[in-house]
Amino acid sequence: MTVKVLIDGIPLPTQPGLIYYLTYKPVGVVSTANDPHGRPIVTSLVPDEPRVFPLGRLDADTEGLLILSNDGDLTQLVTHPRYSLPKTYVAKVGGVPARKALARLTAGVELEDGLARAVAARKIGAHGDEALVEIVLTEGRNREVRRMLAHIGYPVTSLVRTMIGPVRDQRLKPGEWRHLTLAEVRSLYSVSAGAWDDAPVTDTEDT
Repeated sequence: MTVKVLIDGIPLPTQPGLIYYLTYKPVGVVSTANDPHGRPIVTSLVPDEPRVFPLGRLDADTEGLLILSNDGDLTQLVTHPRYSLPKTYVAKVGGVPARKALARLTAGVELEDGLARAVAARKIGAHGDEALVEIVLTEGRNREVRRMLAHIGYPVTSLVRTMIGPVRDQRLKPGEWRHLTLAEVRSLYSVSAGAWDDAPVTDTEDT
């Protein structure tokens, strides 16, 4: 019999041995537990035991936050489209998009594999003929951010994932990792109860 523990209506994991890492994946590292081509794998960034797996993927040429865990339930919450967990990215693009151009991303653009729509898209900086664009998606299609921005005429030159749902950490550097706090795990699990808000959860100590 499966036992569920609820705190304020939010289910929490109860199985022994569950572990959760927040990792900053560098460019050139692939988001798999093994690679037949011998490329660096993201699981090599964290301890070998217990065995964990990436919750979702980042392209090899995309850097940023990735969760690794052995919790299958959390994997479903983070990766399955039905839970619509937002992921936030910052892209450096060629050109400086106007607000009207970025509005096309939230309205939806037609890609070769169907309509893609951002939850939010905004310019957060510009220098010369380049700009930084923050974009929030709830899907995880292959190279989706890059394809969406290219579709409106602004090719991506670099891409970083900065948040997974409400979880972020601006102090992690490429190749570094840390354990998720109980508050962070709880905030991710709260998706299943429809109870989370969009306030960032960082690595502050639980009280």
